[in-house]
Amino acid sequence: MLARIARVSTRVLPRSSRPSTRGFSVITRLHTEHPNMSQTVVNESTNTVYLAGQVPDDYKLDAKGQTKEVLAKIDSLLAEVGSDKSKLLQAQVWVKTMDDFGAVNEIWQSWVDPDNKPVRAAVEANMAHPDILVEVLVVAAK
Repeated sequence: MLARIARVSTRVLPRSSRPSTRGFSVITRLHTEHPNMSQTVVNESTNTVYLAGQVPDDYKLDAKGQTKEVLAKIDSLLAEVGSDKSKLLQAQVWVKTMDDFGAVNEIWQSWVDPDNKPVRAAVEANMAHPDILVEVLVVAAK
């Protein structure tokens, strides 16, 4: 998987509550081909990884299959920047219908690191495509 990388230095105001970054944050953006977003953004100054909401490629799969595919994509994107699911800080899960919530949770529980569970919210939502059953967004430490 090839990634287009853009590095952006942005001036930030120093905060007395954190170590100085000498006034700059280094931001790395990966997979920027989409006109509206990057798939991965890494704040190198805070060693934080932000992933866009991940959806399945195969819309014909059931909720369990779509969830497995989405979590595999998350594993791959995190590995690409030197992170993994044991470093998850936050997860947001959207399901098309709460009827699939149990199936999504079953796959989630078999995937998530039981010793390093992130904070998580899960809600029912209208999806961007009618056949998408689940979308997951995560934030992780690097």
